[in-house]
Amino acid sequence: MKLFLLTPAILLAFLVTAQEQKPHHLLMRTTGKLPAISYGLGEDRLGGAKLGYIDTNVLMRVVDSTKDMYSVQLSKFHTAFIDRAYVKPDSAQKEKPFYLTGSFNVKGDSAFDYVGISMEERLPYKSYMEINPSRIVLEIYGVQSNTNWITQLQSLKEVKNVYYNQVEDDVMRVTIELQHRQHWGYSIFYRGKYLVVKVKRQPEKLDLRFMTIGIDAGHGGTNAGTGGISAKYEEKYYTLLFAKQLEKLLKKKGVKKVMMTRHSDTTFDNKDRILFFQQENPDFVISLHLNSSNNKDVNGVSTYYKHIGFRPLTQAVLKRMLELKLNEFGNVGSFNFVLNAPTDFVNCLLEIAFLSNTDDEKKILRSSFQEDVAKKVVMGMTDWVKSLK
Repeated sequence: MKLFLLTPAILLAFLVTAQEQKPHHLLMRTTGKLPAISYGLGEDRLGGAKLGYIDTNVLMRVVDSTKDMYSVQLSKFHTAFIDRAYVKPDSAQKEKPFYLTGSFNVKGDSAFDYVGISMEERLPYKSYMEINPSRIVLEIYGVQSNTNWITQLQSLKEVKNVYYNQVEDDVMRVTIELQHRQHWGYSIFYRGKYLVVKVKRQPEKLDLRFMTIGIDAGHGGTNAGTGGISAKYEEKYYTLLFAKQLEKLLKKKGVKKVMMTRHSDTTFDNKDRILFFQQENPDFVISLHLNSSNNKDVNGVSTYYKHIGFRPLTQAVLKRMLELKLNEFGNVGSFNFVLNAPTDFVNCLLEIAFLSNTDDEKKILRSSFQEDVAKKVVMGMTDWVKSLK
């Protein structure tokens, strides 16, 4: 066997060649209304499973593409997909071999707690909730830690502890422990050179009368929703009837702040509904819909959530709805509906019954049933709030 010695000249040539063969990354920035990154190319009627929404102007390393999506390299061992419409080229940016974090600043103001993470670049991230104990977990991609202190101030009211681990060479995991078992929501965004987690506090008074409640009448305008068997109108018409009954009952019970996404048959894009609620900052939101199936025998009531920290409200509402002698279609988690996706506020999707089922449809058309649904939803809300005391 013949051995070859690597002279400095040969070694230099080898390194140059290896560098030239390094895969080229097309650098882009997120843009548009509520850009989101997806786990893969899977699809269903609600779209593919998503890591979550992400701020605008976040740096993305594009490594491949399909007709509608870009494949992005989040870190060495993590990839994701983003709709091509939600990124724009950044030809002025030069990619660095790595980016660093700096110090953390954790404090509160009169309304929220904030976790600020000093960053060299606006890098991609994902977050999720944990329960028992309640925690927010944030994973930041393409970054190495240079964080040597985390300053936490006495002004905090909901955030209990903040710490991090460098779980991979280029992935940092930040854990935010909360004071209360119920998650009330959080928002993530970049502010200057800080990645900020804005944490909602538990309301001072756990009483519906002093809380801000959002009601979403599903569909509307050009988005008609499903049709029924003998029903004269589409889903959008009936969801508004249920929403108005709920609004009326809440106000009758003394709830001072009730907000509706629509009061008439108007078109309101689902992402705009999210932006509306993000701006108005409700304590929780309930979205009212009617279900449908190709199988006319399928019937019943169901509630839906995406984030595990928001499940308790959906369970309480479903339990009360079942008192209306509806069959149980289920409590569904990790649901990929647009209005379940935000982490900013507690939310519940209620599919009241099936317009495609004869017996369910008869109930839906009755004004007395619409009033009964409002009563049971309010009872479910009340049960949930009482359980938190």
